Amino acid sequence: MAGGKLTPRQKMINLMYLVFIAMLALNMSKEVLSAFGLMDEKFEEVNTGAKKTNEEMLSVLAAKAAENVNFKNALDEANQVKTISNEFYNYLESVKSEISKDFPVDEKTGKMPYEAMDKSTIDEKWFSGDGYSQKGTEIVSKYNKYLSDMKAVLGKNVKLTPIVSEINAKFGTADIKDKEGVSKKFLDYHFKGFPAIATIAKLALAQNDIKKAEADVYSILLGKAAIETMSLKNFKAIVSLDKNVYFQGEPVTGKVVIGKYDENVKVSDFKGPGKVVNGQAILNMTAGSIGEQSFGGSFVFMEDGKPVELPFDGKYVVVPRPNQAIISADKMNVVYRGVPNPISISVPGIASNKVNANAQGMSKVGDGKFMLKPGSGSEVKINVSATMPDGKTMSSAQVFRIKGLPAPTGKVGGLDKNKGPKSNLEVCSVTAAMEDFDFPVTVNVTQFNIKVPGQPTVVVSGNKMDSRARAAIAKASKGDIVIISEIKASFVGIDQVAKRVSPCTYEIQ
Repeated sequence: MAGGKLTPRQKMINLMYLVFIAMLALNMSKEVLSAFGLMDEKFEEVNTGAKKTNEEMLSVLAAKAAENVNFKNALDEANQVKTISNEFYNYLESVKSEISKDFPVDEKTGKMPYEAMDKSTIDEKWFSGDGYSQKGTEIVSKYNKYLSDMKAVLGKNVKLTPIVSEINAKFGTADIKDKEGVSKKFLDYHFKGFPAIATIAKLALAQNDIKKAEADVYSILLGKAAIETMSLKNFKAIVSLDKNVYFQGEPVTGKVVIGKYDENVKVSDFKGPGKVVNGQAILNMTAGSIGEQSFGGSFVFMEDGKPVELPFDGKYVVVPRPNQAIISADKMNVVYRGVPNPISISVPGIASNKVNANAQGMSKVGDGKFMLKPGSGSEVKINVSATMPDGKTMSSAQVFRIKGLPAPTGKVGGLDKNKGPKSNLEVCSVTAAMEDFDFPVTVNVTQFNIKVPGQPTVVVSGNKMDSRARAAIAKASKGDIVIISEIKASFVGIDQVAKRVSPCTYEIQ
């Protein structure tokens, strides 16, 4: 317990816990009972400080979430942990109150009569024969509920896995073997036959463990969200050339900087040719006379109640006439095999009806509009020719990469992460969809595996649960995560093998 890098507060708690265990083996003299009372006082003091610290950490997390959406998920998890922790903490407080009500507080000292608390009525109230009474069963169920509720929240975040192991060790209610190897029930081992003040002190220790777990969760969530916010994956390399057009043989100068577009940035004012949208300025201006042109402006932010101005400037070059065709895919910068890809082709200064293009699998559907359905190979070359106003012909070509269709996303009941009762899952269909893919492609599921915790994997043909799958689902318990994987699918009307379909899950409620 004392290993690793521990705070002074945790070292003190560990030491008190060792003393607590040692005292259980002693004769319960008045001095020992008083020591238990003093330990309870110290636990109460520590718990009071932990409450305040946890509230402060949660306030910081809430403030961060209000400023930055990257902290929102962390705040949601923290609020769930707070609710679960407070419910169990307050319940243990009520149990302590039931025990201490038989021992009035001394008006002079403001403390319970520790030396008189060598007896307890919990043996009669918590136990019945070799088992638990109704009250004992209630207490054990509260321990189990706290543990299962915390696992449900923390289990979704791999960063919080160590805390799950810790609370499982501290709050698990499985039978325990004593030093003689005799198996005893949880409450029997920890509380039966102990003085009232010892039971109160041990419940206070459990409350401290609750607050410590809560603090650990807040600390990890604050750090994780902050790291996510500062992660380089949220930044982009931005190329800024000194001007946008260069003559052949002219040195190309400029710079590459690291920055990010942050929609949470609050711009007080913008001075320049455009407007601010989602943390970035969208420029909108008319090109001037031929040659190099300059433009500039500034962002204005409020900091500590004062305006802070951030100036910018840029250059662009206006050219008199076109010398190259501009080719762009209407929906993306690559073309996909097996589907019709709409292509728009234009040449500045030339009417669209004077522009033609050809490539393998390409057909013209209108002025400047073409449809490309690429076949085999990894690239396709589009050749463009245009008749200029003076009657001369210019030509240009551009190579596009050919990619296969992206992998479909597996879904159960229309969602990749679904949840609900077992009865719903039994009638759900397993489907596959082309998420964020702008082309109309239909996917048919032909086979999948379903894995219910504790049950063997079932291979199902088709897209609906068969009798074996429904039998496995019927054995699932509340909170179980059913995994549907190895989904096999095919595209309708497209002679192309679908890539590996992502798995999906269903949480039993």
